[in-house]
Amino acid sequence: MAVPANSATCHVVAIPYPGRGHINPMINLCKLIALRRPSDFLITIIVTEEWLGLITGSDHRKPPPPTNISFATIPNVIPSELNRGADFAGFFNSTLTKLEEPVEQLLRRMEIPATVLIYDTYLMWILDLGERMNIPVASFFTMSATVFSMSYHYDLLLQNGHVGDNFSEKAEEMIDYIPGIAPIRVADLLTCFNGKGKEVFLVALQAILMAAKARFLLFVSVYELEAQVIDALKSELSVPVYAIGPSIPYFDVENDENTPVREKDENAPARENDQNTPDYMEWLNRQPEASVLYISQGSFLSVSDAQLKEIVAGVHESGVRYMWVARGETCRFKCENDEKGLVIPWCEQLRVLCHSSVGAFWSHCGWNSTKEGAYSGVPMLTFPIFWDQVPNSKMIVEDWKMGRRVSVDEGILVTREEIAKLVKGFMDEESKEGKEMRKRARDVKKICRQATNEGGSAIKDIDLFISDILNNRNN
Repeated sequence: MAVPANSATCHVVAIPYPGRGHINPMINLCKLIALRRPSDFLITIIVTEEWLGLITGSDHRKPPPPTNISFATIPNVIPSELNRGADFAGFFNSTLTKLEEPVEQLLRRMEIPATVLIYDTYLMWILDLGERMNIPVASFFTMSATVFSMSYHYDLLLQNGHVGDNFSEKAEEMIDYIPGIAPIRVADLLTCFNGKGKEVFLVALQAILMAAKARFLLFVSVYELEAQVIDALKSELSVPVYAIGPSIPYFDVENDENTPVREKDENAPARENDQNTPDYMEWLNRQPEASVLYISQGSFLSVSDAQLKEIVAGVHESGVRYMWVARGETCRFKCENDEKGLVIPWCEQLRVLCHSSVGAFWSHCGWNSTKEGAYSGVPMLTFPIFWDQVPNSKMIVEDWKMGRRVSVDEGILVTREEIAKLVKGFMDEESKEGKEMRKRARDVKKICRQATNEGGSAIKDIDLFISDILNNRNN
């Protein structure tokens, strides 16, 4: 139950896109706001009915949200939103046509009127809703600032012939003209420019262009990791821009280093030590340091069945220890009598990545996973599939230099022999490449920890955003 409101309370209403990669960072932002200024804010997060069940029922061991945060629900977009991968375009379009009316009705029924709306950038209709109801809006972009800039400067790509039907002929050409973005191959652009997701790209592009009309614009990124592109956007856009940090639950994680990520709020409720250690954490506790390959291909789209069979066989043939998060049938991922592997349906990923026994992370490179890998300082094997995962992979491998890409050419099957050799070599800490990559991963981890420590760039921008919300309310 939320804290009682008073005349000083600012009521923030957060409206995430109904997908795990969008809901989680929105909730984490709300928690940070609530913890930073508990007496100033009342926060309501609007989710669909199905997602509320998933959020509240995923793991009882998670600490409860701050008392000044509550959830409100609207009907599901489609009967089961977890099947959105079967018709991604249909689901995406439904979020643009079926959510506005129930959200508006809910806002108008609220006893305490909303002071500000924080909306997922792709739900662009909230800009009009905020204008109708005279409520300022903050656009919350859950992908990287690099991806935002790529999309925002789509006209440049079009003028230079790097998007369109003939893009495959230019796949290896380097692009060096997008403000703030390091040189990048055409093949490493967003897949929706030229391939997967293209059917919804024009609408998504419109949403990104409209974000510049919001009162505030927030990026879930560590400034130091995307400094040039964030600075370029700040100089180009008239809207205030904030890099609020990774927006992952680093404030909930108690890793083996026991390093605080920020000073505790004196008024925040004390947390009891969790005595109910999950089985998978107990398993990790028994493994040698840096010996486990953690594998997760995300919660949305996955590789083809043929490729998945090769990945499973290759990991087994490599002989390395592994923990595999399989959100479907777990039996297909584990060989009989295989004592080196653990297959589970779900885990607290950041907590796992911060464990000392985890030596590498095989990832699809969704932005949340990319940020958690960076924050944890774990080298990454990248296997991107869709949308922003491809440029995220490029960032990990080429810009941050803390990983290797498993698959370079889309549509080319990577064999089990190739995977076994790659995995075995990647887990070798003593190789020259392995040492350099792990050093770079530790450097990136240090950057993330400094940004999220008290006085770091992320905390400063969160506090600045909070101040601007409160000042805007009083004007």
